[in-house]
Amino acid sequence: MNKEIVVLIGGPSSGKTTLIDALKEKGHTCYPEISREVIREAQEQGIEQLFLEKPLLFSELLLEGRKRQYNEALKEEANIVFLDRGIPDVLAYMHYIGDSYPAFFDKACQDHKYSAIFVLPPWKEIYVSDAERYENYEQAVLIHEHLMETYKKYGYSITEVPKDTVENRVDFIMKHLVK
Repeated sequence: MNKEIVVLIGGPSSGKTTLIDALKEKGHTCYPEISREVIREAQEQGIEQLFLEKPLLFSELLLEGRKRQYNEALKEEANIVFLDRGIPDVLAYMHYIGDSYPAFFDKACQDHKYSAIFVLPPWKEIYVSDAERYENYEQAVLIHEHLMETYKKYGYSITEVPKDTVENRVDFIMKHLVK
């Protein structure tokens, strides 16, 4: 069986981390979102919002971390590995803020291909802001649109996960993967 590297995408507070945690509890191999780690490290160094203050540096750190996750996922024994966000997310966020980026960002998207992309749509009823999530709900919707556009640009077919219980969302994803 071929290795499947599956990415969960969506705007802030759409349920990705909750879903990754539920998949992990069921014994699946999962990699967490790395942006919170990058943000916390910057805050420890006195930079409150690295993405807002130095977007290119923040994006380069995310790009390297997501490439590392992809390469580690390839080495996993599990046939299916789930990632909370993928490399094209970095470009989508750069598009969202209207910033440009070096050509190696695009090359990273072309060189690291995922097996399946599942999107969690904006969901106002579960939206929450916190110390690392500064966007409001309307901004989360715009980010979602940029994510969809960016992943489609790289040729991905995107499956939308319905707004439902965590258990039903997990079942939905697994049914679509095991055919």
